[in-house]
Amino acid sequence: MTALTYPHVGATRTGALPAGWRHVRHRVRLPAGSFATAGAAVLSWRLHRAAGIRIDADGPRAAPGVRVTSGLGVGPLRLRAPCEVVWSAADAHRAGFGYGTLPGHPATGEEAFVVSRDDTGRVWFEVIAFSRPQSRLMRAAGPAGRAFQTGYAWWLGRTLRRLCARG
Repeated sequence: MTALTYPHVGATRTGALPAGWRHVRHRVRLPAGSFATAGAAVLSWRLHRAAGIRIDADGPRAAPGVRVTSGLGVGPLRLRAPCEVVWSAADAHRAGFGYGTLPGHPATGEEAFVVSRDDTGRVWFEVIAFSRPQSRLMRAAGPAGRAFQTGYAWWLGRTLRRLCARG
């Protein structure tokens, strides 16, 4: 079995991200009462698919050990990003998962997608990540690569808000 490509496995679960890595934290408030819908969309890959990401997963839900390859683009221009889910949560206050990069991913690191409900009942979606460029393409992208990561987090938040509004 292929190993993860970074040493800080599970760091996105607590949010204590390692120093010296590129960090992304994007948080968006979701509609009231949307916790169950949002959590199910994240854990079932529905969010990513609705955002236009091709998902090939060896499990119907995000759970530790599930391998997933996300793809962006078309045909031979599709950028493939293999990952493995390293943690997941599904309780009354938190639903989501974190996955880490495998060989062949253009970056190295971990990314988490989490829906939470605070003590006041507000529902939030957060993308938490730490990464470094792995491929020549990502290294060459420089600031554009960082902007893509931030834009991707924003797009997922917008997509999840739309899914929650539909029910």
